[in-house]
Amino acid sequence: MAAITQQQAEETRRRYVEAWNDTMVDLWCEQIALLKVIDTGALYDSVQALSTRADGRIVDITFESAFLRYGLYQDYGTGKEVYRGNSGDIGRDKVRTRRRWYSRKYWSSVMRLKDFMQQNLGDEFVGIVSDAWKRL
Repeated sequence: MAAITQQQAEETRRRYVEAWNDTMVDLWCEQIALLKVIDTGALYDSVQALSTRADGRIVDITFESAFLRYGLYQDYGTGKEVYRGNSGDIGRDKVRTRRRWYSRKYWSSVMRLKDFMQQNLGDEFVGIVSDAWKRL
């Protein structure tokens, strides 16, 4: 385990988080193409990286994703052939099928981010303890 300075650890976390956020945009666009939900392109064009809010040391991070709600309708398998307030039996076959919006790749990426943060914060802690020990 390599001891790193606090500044090095923070810079590494900042770069990783920014790259991860960019990758998420690519992943969502890929998912839209994979599900073939590009009728007008509005959903595809709505995917955007939003600002990442983090404390000064980047140990507490909040991510947001922005895309049209249509993607969630894909996940539930609902759409415009089912009107609001229906009784559940609309008298015809269901045309839409459920297409998973949240992919395994997305979940895997979130887990990789968790693992990176764990390792990076651990390395920073070792550096802090090492510096403190040297001062004794």
